[in-house]
Amino acid sequence: MIGDAFVFDGVAHPFNFEADNARGPAGQMFSNHLYAFHTVLTPEGQPLMSADEFLHRWTPEEIHQMVYENSDTDMLVAMPLPLTDLYKDGLSPWTECAKMAERDPDRTVMWGTVNPLEGQRALDEVTRQVEEFGAKAFKFYNVRYEDGGQVPWRMDDPGVAFPVFERMQELGVNLVGVHKGVPLGPQMIEHTQTWDMDGAADAFPDINFVIYHVGLPFLDETCWQLIRFPNLYASLAATINFVVRAPRQFAEILGKLLFWCGEDKIVYGSEAPIWQPQWALQAFWDFEIPQDLVEGYGYPPLTEQAKRKILGENLLRLHGMDVEETVARLGRPAA
Repeated sequence: MIGDAFVFDGVAHPFNFEADNARGPAGQMFSNHLYAFHTVLTPEGQPLMSADEFLHRWTPEEIHQMVYENSDTDMLVAMPLPLTDLYKDGLSPWTECAKMAERDPDRTVMWGTVNPLEGQRALDEVTRQVEEFGAKAFKFYNVRYEDGGQVPWRMDDPGVAFPVFERMQELGVNLVGVHKGVPLGPQMIEHTQTWDMDGAADAFPDINFVIYHVGLPFLDETCWQLIRFPNLYASLAATINFVVRAPRQFAEILGKLLFWCGEDKIVYGSEAPIWQPQWALQAFWDFEIPQDLVEGYGYPPLTEQAKRKILGENLLRLHGMDVEETVARLGRPAA
């Protein structure tokens, strides 16, 4: 815990950046973009990895040490990536996420992932990952890279996405995360827009959808969606890391989210190992919305209650976990 806040990290990836895992220049570009994020947003005085140190195959043990031993994190989502068109194993393979959950079963939650464009195979994989490996939610990307170019798909597509969501519901899973904004590698920015979330949220009111990276740079559009659909949420993953290097920018992002959708619909994610979690956690716990933004734009102040919800309580509820019981069982006193 940090302060009196239970910390449930909504995303960490066991990346495999080995050179032979990338499928050509597109995969290499994607890896280099992630490393650029690491170098640009890591503050002075914090551990900064060389390219060789960063671009390797991260093990579950390394992620465990970074997140649990070197930060005030209490629980973690082991988050896979389905980028099998860019990497042989998808870059963050769900099988490694299953190992992370097996290593720390009380604290680490496994999410699954599939490519809905694969039709019946995707449905079978949803069933397998839930029934055999205990996946509690699923993470999606809305574009594939094929020989003929990019092949996008939409979250509101009745023929592609909806059968996957229906299979999830049949298996008792009602939590979905989707990468939005933050175009990486050769991905066209239009395929990262959030326009398809309205239709998905409307068609599946019993599924909670988390828009990762708060849809940046489409923040205003995301806010208008969050306020209109009760089952849409926003993840600060990769966004919270602006808190030290660009605190004013972070204040405006967070202020808009608090103004439009409130403290109950925002969740935290570290994106480890792109960044060490502790410096952003500490900076966020100490952070306040500048008074001129509160007075000039009507942004709510960032209270300790809001911080507790964002850092852990909201994500616990999305997983159907009792907050008080989980905090009592797993929370540890602040150092």
